[in-house]
Amino acid sequence: MSVTTYWAEHAWLPHANGPVVERDVQIAVADGLITRVTPDSGPCPSGAVRLAGLLLPGQANAHSHAFHRALRGSVQVGSGTFWTWRDTMYRFAGALDPDSYLALATAVYAEMALAGITSVGEFHYLHHAPGGSRYADPNAMGHALIEAAARAGIRITLLDTCYLSSGFGAEPTRPQLRFSDGDSDAWAERVSALKPTEHARIGAAVHSVRAVPAGQLSTVAQWAAQAEAPLHVHLSEQTAENDACLTAHGVTPTRLLADHGVLGPRTSAVHATHLTDEDIQLLSDSSTTICMCPTTERDLADGIGPARRLAGVGCPVTLGSDSHAVIDPFEEARALELDERLRTRTRGHWTANALLRAGSQDGHASLGWSGAGRIEVGALADFTVLALDSVRTAGPPPALGAETAVFAASAADVRHVVVGGRHIVKDGQHQLVPDVATALSTTIAALRS
Repeated sequence: MSVTTYWAEHAWLPHANGPVVERDVQIAVADGLITRVTPDSGPCPSGAVRLAGLLLPGQANAHSHAFHRALRGSVQVGSGTFWTWRDTMYRFAGALDPDSYLALATAVYAEMALAGITSVGEFHYLHHAPGGSRYADPNAMGHALIEAAARAGIRITLLDTCYLSSGFGAEPTRPQLRFSDGDSDAWAERVSALKPTEHARIGAAVHSVRAVPAGQLSTVAQWAAQAEAPLHVHLSEQTAENDACLTAHGVTPTRLLADHGVLGPRTSAVHATHLTDEDIQLLSDSSTTICMCPTTERDLADGIGPARRLAGVGCPVTLGSDSHAVIDPFEEARALELDERLRTRTRGHWTANALLRAGSQDGHASLGWSGAGRIEVGALADFTVLALDSVRTAGPPPALGAETAVFAASAADVRHVVVGGRHIVKDGQHQLVPDVATALSTTIAALRS
């Protein structure tokens, strides 16, 4: 058994009274797992891999639509709403096939790796060819995403998404025919053919209450329960969806999900922006996780969700970059606190430690990677290292490394990323995708042509 020893100048480590920053930390890795963690070990020993800066658990991107990365910049011109943004998104979706999606997603996941992300939850609904015809491999698009994560060196949970309707009782529009399997039983049959790998988990998703008829929600929930798989759902991102649900069913989206068995401890409700008091109680009572995507929610003018209140009643909170307006887990983390400050005009709603946990341990758990997100013996050897000497991070003492990471650092400060003991980012350079910027430019330009 080969053992690799990493030596971290500083590391954010678990402690009985909460995480603390330790110095001169040796981390031994074998077969992709951490086998020894030794703080205050003295200078870097001969043969060890030196990691200058602050070592953190790898970050989890709990909500991603990889192809949305192609929209960056083009949807920032002029005015509009979520719904006008969606029309642009459909045009890019229509241009993708398995080969072009593989190329684009590889570049996007490599960008995530450079930002310190070691696992991604891909909310995948782009299943079929334009017009809805099936590829020879009905899961060709999903397999492309799994392969893209492998090429970028990160873990993936493919959250295969059931998407059947354009609205309550309405047939899919032409762009949405690519998303639909016809009914939830056909969705379940197709998804059951997907198999996990060493770097990939298979989960399920309900796109939204408007996209899956109420009578078919339980099929998705039961599939996830039988597979013991993560189940994710967009929830109350827009007030228009809430109003339409009330008109169609006489209840809120949260109540509709609860009544059909969708909520629960393996479920993540994404966005959860516009909730009633009863909705919050239902999410709390079911121990449902809440995935916030602050950079997307503000980019699309969705609103500020009640993340602090939900956390206060026991819902774990995770973070995602969703539409990839930016890919920066540290920006997502600090946005939870800063958005709450704007709402309340007071400070101090989240500690840096709590926000780092949301972006690591709780995020990985929501994606089915419960062994990740901690720097301790037996955990997956997934970690990222931030520079403490950049123009953003220089100055604060290392003991305040958690605060520096959350409230000052950016993705540009990531220097090293290790996944399963494999050093995939060294000194800020991706080792598997040599020129990520060119890969992004080339693949996105091809979609625009």
